[in-house]
Amino acid sequence: MSDRALNPPCVKMLNSMKGIVLAGGTGSRLFPLTKITNKHLLPIYDRPMIYYPIQTLVDAGIRDILIVTGGRNSGDFLRLLGNGKHFGLAHINYTYQEGEGGIADALALAEHFADRQKICVVLGDNIIERDIREAADQFRKQPQGAHILLKRVPDAERFGVAEVANERVVGIEEKPRNPKSNYAVTGIYMYDGTVFDKIRTLIPSGRGELEITDVNNAYIREGTMTFSFLEGWWTDAGTFDSLLRASNLVANSAAKKHGTAITDDLAHGEAATV
Repeated sequence: MSDRALNPPCVKMLNSMKGIVLAGGTGSRLFPLTKITNKHLLPIYDRPMIYYPIQTLVDAGIRDILIVTGGRNSGDFLRLLGNGKHFGLAHINYTYQEGEGGIADALALAEHFADRQKICVVLGDNIIERDIREAADQFRKQPQGAHILLKRVPDAERFGVAEVANERVVGIEEKPRNPKSNYAVTGIYMYDGTVFDKIRTLIPSGRGELEITDVNNAYIREGTMTFSFLEGWWTDAGTFDSLLRASNLVANSAAKKHGTAITDDLAHGEAATV
């Protein structure tokens, strides 16, 4: 029996998933570094920040990837990444976000690219130690809905926080003053093709943005949200401290692979969740 018979096109389509990296914004918390470049082009140890979320998607078996960027330096992404050959890709897609309308607003620009297929969205400043292949494969088998990755943290009030009951996420609060759990929602989201319908129903928050937490809560209300826990450390890189911390974490992980270790308190800071 031929491979085509074993894997008909319709099955491949059902099991496929596209990847989206959200790399827009002004990076105001990193000014003046971001006065002359996009935050996601700044270095994390030995490579540009944008390399890490792309590699996260590639390691999850995703080959069709879109970069959503913005600002005055968006052309630098094309000069840096080209067609994605460095990652073993045939090509990379790009689109441009005008202004800052929030994460969900940036994601809305990917509707044509997604073409109603499942997608994995990674925030461009999220750096992780390990891969998400198991979670991605789990979502590929999920008939519909969404999947998020949670991480236990000591300072949950800084993040979107998931309330979990009976092995289900029953709600997410954005940076609550009194968190109902210590499970932070990481910047990695997996959605089915209805995500864009949900985005169209959103009302801007008090910040004037379309919030990704509202998208996730829409899936929770319809009972189709699943979750798993992220293994290894996780951090963002949106402030000076977290930018340095991310570099130290990556450097320490690289050193461990070579049988050495870096002693640096910042590599184990409270915002770096292990």
